[in-house]
Amino acid sequence: MHKKNLTAFLSWVAICIIWGTTYLAIRVGVEDLPPILFSGLRWLIAGPILLSILKYRGMAFPKKSDLVPIMIIGLALLGLGNGLVVFAEQWIPSGLTALLITTVPFWIVGIESLSPSKTKVNFKIMVGLSLGLVGVGIIFGTDLKTLFDPQYLTGVIGIMVAIIGWSAGTVYSKHKKVNVHPLMSASVQMTVSGAVLSLLGLALGEVDKFNFTAESFAAFTYLIIVGALIAYSAYIYAIAHLPISFVSTYAYVNPIIALFLGWLVLDEKINTTIIVAAVIILIGVAVVKKGTESLKSEN
Repeated sequence: MHKKNLTAFLSWVAICIIWGTTYLAIRVGVEDLPPILFSGLRWLIAGPILLSILKYRGMAFPKKSDLVPIMIIGLALLGLGNGLVVFAEQWIPSGLTALLITTVPFWIVGIESLSPSKTKVNFKIMVGLSLGLVGVGIIFGTDLKTLFDPQYLTGVIGIMVAIIGWSAGTVYSKHKKVNVHPLMSASVQMTVSGAVLSLLGLALGEVDKFNFTAESFAAFTYLIIVGALIAYSAYIYAIAHLPISFVSTYAYVNPIIALFLGWLVLDEKINTTIIVAAVIILIGVAVVKKGTESLKSEN
């Protein structure tokens, strides 16, 4: 195997493993730290670090005309998307959160179908969307009483809004191209989103509750260095040297790792219902992916 391809493949492996572990780290962190400030400071530290590294290497800062779209993308992906995942994991198990996040492709298809470009929806996509809906229905339909728990319901709503925010940001970034290196764009997204979330956390009075324990500090540091800086860089490298269809398969691995780690470390529940639902949702994601690839080949 060519050295460059080997490095790209190892980068993909890193994405599969690392992003699958971040849900556990978030869950550990929110046991002791307030969610909004926890999420905000993570990005507010990671962003400038990456920005400084890129500037040192001579990479150009985004033009003024690109800053607004970059900030919108960052606030949708990291502000709403990641910020609300952290908020929701106060009450929702880490493995279940990761499993629900895999439904992002369904929402992307739905949002794109409503966009001015009017992306077509074929039979495969409809089947995949239906399977995803069935999988989510199985998760919550077998234990409806949990949805009447105000905190649990708040967490579920938080995850759903996070998914919509991430999906909308993804669609927007696809149609609003910016003339800047992806890593530089990412560093600005991290910095801006981190600043906004941190200010929101301060406004909510979370600073008085922000007290590290050994576990929360380890989780916080891990999410900055490994989850943000290393994994995102690996993702950018992988998509530059491998087919995007292959790189995107990380989405099938992340929830499996997250479910296993949640069970192993935090004693989160894994039963037959969750396993069946996970299989159905992942099959649905695969079918939607095949459907979207079919549309691309037709065009």
